[in-house]
Amino acid sequence: MFTQRSTGGTTTMRLGMKPADSWLTLLMGVSFLVLAQGALAADAGALGTSLTAAGGDPGASSDGMVPAIENASPQLPGWTWGKPRKDFFKYKDDKPIYSVTSQNYERYIQFLSPGQIAHLKQDAKFRMDVYPSRRICTIPDFVAENTKKNVGLAKLGTDGWSLSDAVLPAIPFPMPGNGAEAMWNMKIRYRGVGVDWKKENTSLSPRPGSDEWIRAIQEQTIYFPWGEKGSHKLSDLPKYDSMIYFSYFSPTAQAGQAVVGSSSFNETGSEAYYYFPGQRRVRRMPTYSYDAPEVGSENTYLVDEAFMFNGPLDRFDWKLAGKKELIVPYNALDVYNFNGNETDLVQSNGLDPSIRRYEIHRVWVVEASVKEGMRHVSPKRTYYLDEDSWNALLAEDYDAKGAIWKVREGYLIPVYELGTCDVEAFAQYALQDNRFLFDDAVLGRGVDARWVTEADGPKFHTGFYNAENLRAISDR
Repeated sequence: MFTQRSTGGTTTMRLGMKPADSWLTLLMGVSFLVLAQGALAADAGALGTSLTAAGGDPGASSDGMVPAIENASPQLPGWTWGKPRKDFFKYKDDKPIYSVTSQNYERYIQFLSPGQIAHLKQDAKFRMDVYPSRRICTIPDFVAENTKKNVGLAKLGTDGWSLSDAVLPAIPFPMPGNGAEAMWNMKIRYRGVGVDWKKENTSLSPRPGSDEWIRAIQEQTIYFPWGEKGSHKLSDLPKYDSMIYFSYFSPTAQAGQAVVGSSSFNETGSEAYYYFPGQRRVRRMPTYSYDAPEVGSENTYLVDEAFMFNGPLDRFDWKLAGKKELIVPYNALDVYNFNGNETDLVQSNGLDPSIRRYEIHRVWVVEASVKEGMRHVSPKRTYYLDEDSWNALLAEDYDAKGAIWKVREGYLIPVYELGTCDVEAFAQYALQDNRFLFDDAVLGRGVDARWVTEADGPKFHTGFYNAENLRAISDR
């Protein structure tokens, strides 16, 4: 069933309706939904009452597929960083209710995105185990208070895509009026001051006809200068929405290479510097953004595909296309098992189905179309954002002929140290190339990722992310 939720009511499509009818039902409800959300834009009092603190619908769906949001913590007592997160998840003993496969997907088609359907049709071995839906994603109280302040205050620039004003950390547009606002909610959802990986892996499956994997291991830190606890006006903060550092341990061809980069709230492109150990020098990478291929990825992985979406919004027009119920990755804590056997669990067509957990949740649908006069190898994209946490749970990229090219899924988990949920590890299925990518993962690395809530070292200061410092720390 598709569901369009608002404070004014619910429009539903029953299981068994034809797919064409279901899409018509969705489209008919979209303008009402967006108008209803816009009508609430001046009422901060709706947050935490008729809406969740992040702007979602707190109630269950009328079909019972999506439950009401939980306000209790999903964390069992006794967890500290370094202990497996799944062991302390309140619903760790849940069992799958059913599985979606290439043989039965039509039974669940109204809960599947076009990309998921294309993927299931192509790969007879792909399986989605669907568990009870657990709505456990809330936001910390100080983030909720800042989010209320943003109602009527946060705004986009006159260019229609940059962020010109907001109070942070917060959801800037809890009742979004357009797709760009929804994407900013995703880009600057609360994740502390950053995430630090001592060892993380990027895995790219072999080319067709080959058995040679690319398995890169690196250290990585992503820093959010606006993420300190408190209440901060955007105008008083550094201009960067994110800053990143990573350095490769392997494979041999990339060992020692390192990168620093940054993305801004209101500037196009990004600033990136790359250290090449063979040359013992740092090079500026002026075009290392948008659809530039990631170094070492054999042109299969683009810079703006990282973290489900990465970088500025300026090359696309962003349309808020409504809200629907979907089977999405959710509470997928097994994907973050740093003690797992990576070789067995990361397979040529994707992660082992036993560690992927799916649930039915409501998501915002955001459609991106490349602007006239701009270029991108994927001129059309669709993103599916969790209504409770604003994480991107699914994404689809189309090629120039309008065919689905790539499908991404982000593995959402509750992050106990933050008091909210996040997506870092994600998978990308290049359907036309028949290749699978798994990135930002700690699976099998022996050490967990660390979400940092207070700056506690040089990597959590803007001065770390420049060419001079990269050269100094990379000269070995």
